[in-house]
Amino acid sequence: MKTPTNKDKTKITVSSIATAIALSASLSTAAFAASLPGEGVSVQAIQSPIAEEKFQTVIVNKALEKLGYDVKPIKEVDYSAGYTAIASGDITYMAVNWFPLHNNMYDNAGGDKVFYREGTYVTGAAQGYLIDKKTADKYGITKITDLKDPKLAKLFDTNGDGKADLTGCQAGWGCEGVIEHQLTEFGLRDHITHKQGQYAAIISDTIARYNDGESILYYTWTPYWVSGKLVPGKDVVWLEVPYSANPNGTDTKLPNGKNYGFDINSERIVANKAWAKENPAAAKLFQIMKLPINAISGENMMISNGQDSVKDIERHADLWIKANQKTFDQWIETAMKAAK
Repeated sequence: MKTPTNKDKTKITVSSIATAIALSASLSTAAFAASLPGEGVSVQAIQSPIAEEKFQTVIVNKALEKLGYDVKPIKEVDYSAGYTAIASGDITYMAVNWFPLHNNMYDNAGGDKVFYREGTYVTGAAQGYLIDKKTADKYGITKITDLKDPKLAKLFDTNGDGKADLTGCQAGWGCEGVIEHQLTEFGLRDHITHKQGQYAAIISDTIARYNDGESILYYTWTPYWVSGKLVPGKDVVWLEVPYSANPNGTDTKLPNGKNYGFDINSERIVANKAWAKENPAAAKLFQIMKLPINAISGENMMISNGQDSVKDIERHADLWIKANQKTFDQWIETAMKAAK
């Protein structure tokens, strides 16, 4: 029998160490994977068909993936159907609950009894009516009710009927209810026509008319790319309403005395309540995540410039996470602790 040489012993030792390291790494990986709170649990997010809302949903999904959840591709449905699906448990969550704009849809689907909604994801979302600054300055238009004057309403007439044409809110979004309420409340139905349709198309037409030097009247909101194309205070101005009047019954007057007719909204994450109770890590994540409104507006501008594919938006989210890695990692750490 051959006696092992020192060289043979070295080979055996190195080989043994390599095997031990590989085994240890395998066991550690398995233990880490097993320790993730979302292991074996699927998540289905929804959003409205508005592409500009995908960015904030993708960031939530990426955080859930870090917690081990099996995240399915985002589904797109109208808001009202989305709330019903979450309430029934067919869908896990959505990241774009507009508060208080969506209060009626939220309550009609079951409200706090069926939904988990803690924390505020995005704050400072403004909405309202705007006209081009050139026309506002020339004719002294400051309020939506100034358009009761037929001469002023005619400035925004696009079809020759003498009424101002308002580029309005897409049906099913919630904002259309506020606009319709105010047209009646302020006696504007004989002076303004609420033009509805696919918003991206009708607002693009409005911007084209502005670029041609025409007067424009439109509704929009932030965060959205429109206010990057038509900058309030520079290209356009907000119109005030005479007093607060909206279906939510809230006071829309701002601290500075201005009143644009819409609440300053926030976007909140809404999840199925039973699912959230069973998944405390995800529930904690939904509660603590916060996304700056300017980050969404900037990303939306990239969408408007043609970077609008799912792959593009995924990349936008990855870039934001990389630039805010410490914040993102803190979300994950805090959520992990909630699972223990």
